[in-house]
Amino acid sequence: MIESNYAITGTFIVYLLGMLAIGYYAYKRTASSADYFLGGRSLGPWPAAISAGASDMSGWLLLGLPGYAYVAGIESLWLAGGLLLGTWANWQFCAKRLRTYTIETDNALTIPEYLSRRFEDNSKLLQTIAAFFILLFFLFYTSSGLVAGGKLFETVFGLDYQIAVVAGTVCIVSYTLFGGFLAVSWTDLVQGLLMAAALMFVPIAAMEGGFGQLGQDLSAINPELLTLWNDINGEPLSLVAIASLAAWGLGYFGQPHILARFKATRSNKDIGTARRIAVSWSLLSMAGAVMVGMVGLLYVQQQGDALADSETIFMVLVNALFHPVIAGILLAAILAAIMSTADSQLLVSSSALAEDFYRRVFRPDASSQSIVNVGRFAVIALSVIALILAFNPDSTVLGLVSYAWAGFGAAFGPALLFSLYWRNMNRNGALAGVLTGGVTVVVWKQLSGGLFDLYEIVPGFVFASLAIVLVSTLTGGASTSVGATFDRYRKSLDTLD
Repeated sequence: MIESNYAITGTFIVYLLGMLAIGYYAYKRTASSADYFLGGRSLGPWPAAISAGASDMSGWLLLGLPGYAYVAGIESLWLAGGLLLGTWANWQFCAKRLRTYTIETDNALTIPEYLSRRFEDNSKLLQTIAAFFILLFFLFYTSSGLVAGGKLFETVFGLDYQIAVVAGTVCIVSYTLFGGFLAVSWTDLVQGLLMAAALMFVPIAAMEGGFGQLGQDLSAINPELLTLWNDINGEPLSLVAIASLAAWGLGYFGQPHILARFKATRSNKDIGTARRIAVSWSLLSMAGAVMVGMVGLLYVQQQGDALADSETIFMVLVNALFHPVIAGILLAAILAAIMSTADSQLLVSSSALAEDFYRRVFRPDASSQSIVNVGRFAVIALSVIALILAFNPDSTVLGLVSYAWAGFGAAFGPALLFSLYWRNMNRNGALAGVLTGGVTVVVWKQLSGGLFDLYEIVPGFVFASLAIVLVSTLTGGASTSVGATFDRYRKSLDTLD
């Protein structure tokens, strides 16, 4: 384990002070709820792209994915490949339309608010249920970040796990609370670049010779680590296993914290540039993460050690290879990954409470400053609940992320895609899709064996899509006004800057 020392501690303190400074600067520029939750729609292509990627990948990029590659080898490319394809598809098919449609729906700030206005739902039911699922799944997602933070502070500073989780939570909440979306996005830009640099630098520094030598050494340990079609026991990967890994890419279409970056981009003209930046960043980062796991396995085998927790392999390599000052910088990348996602999740959750519950249900005439204050209170309250869920030291980052990722992907992915492309979709179809997708994930997760071993996002996405089409068709399709509004939105794609 990494011993606490002045060099690493000093590096962490400098890093945290830098993030707090960005948060304070953003606080001075936050004057309204639109500023707090979407940064005034002012993001350029670089902060939009890197912030989307950094808020997406979270601590699992430096802990979960390297840990999975450590135990599964090349098989992990199914997961990484699915995510890379999903990143491209999300920017290609959702970004421009979602930004345009949310502007046209009277500047809708949240996904539930957009769905409600898109389908002219005056009952508040669609917006309320969508907000409920956001809060439900984000509690698990945010908890995964706090678990990652706990492992980091426990390993680096030798703290008790529970104390380490609390320390990490305080770091995350401190700048999210005041700076809002601008603080989150600008810090994500810095943190995303640091994450990518660390993931490329560590395996390169660790490898002696080329990849061919690494391949030969890994083959000596277990040749199945280098096969794409077999598991580590030499058994052929089943279609269920491959689909479960690759299907992670489906989740992108329904992640509110990623979709928020599309809405916040300053211009439709920036979307193409941002897409190329985002895909390149994801490719480099995930390739580095897989290499960290595989190089780390080789290192541990050579040392004759046993690794109790595969998700700590990045930290083990950094501790073994680098001077404490450099190690401190590289370990700060883990904190960056954790903070860049947890802050976004807290912000989206707080917007759901403030905009979709407080303003929509309780105080429709609430002032903009009142909404911001409620949002800040929500950040604290949600952090406390997520902190309680994260107190279990046996929790895994990848396990918590996979559940929340599936929940969002199934509950919101089909509803968002159909709302952007299908003119005949109506409010009943949207409601059926959100409910079916969310409930399917919750139920499927409790089952096991045979087909039920399939990652829950797949049945959730399929059933939600069928529910949208069937219910919309059976209830008469879109009304005249909803259809006419959709036509107006589509025309705006070519005219809105």
